[in-house]
Amino acid sequence: MSAGALVVMGVSGSGKTTIARQLADALGYVFVDGDDLHPPANIARMSAGIPLEDADRWPWLDAIAARMHRELAAGRSIVVACSALKRAYRERLQRVGPAVRFVYLEVGHQELARRMRGREHFMPPELLGSQLATLEAPAGDEPALRVDANGTVTRTLALVLQGLQKQGLA
Repeated sequence: MSAGALVVMGVSGSGKTTIARQLADALGYVFVDGDDLHPPANIARMSAGIPLEDADRWPWLDAIAARMHRELAAGRSIVVACSALKRAYRERLQRVGPAVRFVYLEVGHQELARRMRGREHFMPPELLGSQLATLEAPAGDEPALRVDANGTVTRTLALVLQGLQKQGLA
């Protein structure tokens, strides 16, 4: 199989980083946490409880796309944890090429709030509402696997791997 890119997406607290890291390990892919590619100004805004605007996100998404392109060009597959909340953001990431696929982690609002209260992260729980308001879940014509991620990490990872196998991607 040729190199591919999987973007594990969803709102803050959905388990993107945890699932993406474990998925990369399971598949032998490179792992990148999209949060690590945010410019300092974005981190400062979110840490202060100020939601990002599209103008803040474009350079960040371009940095993620550039990293995916470098890995794919080198023949390496990659898993990226990235919110990719809007269709326009996913389309920007897909400019890398048809090898880019998405894994959408769906989690209920109460579970998201519980998870966010129990962790240390620059994204405060107060921004969950703005993330949910921004979220445009992948439509049926997008290359995305939808996964119920309300359960444990083990269960969610198993569902992701099963879904990718059914699509011939794992």
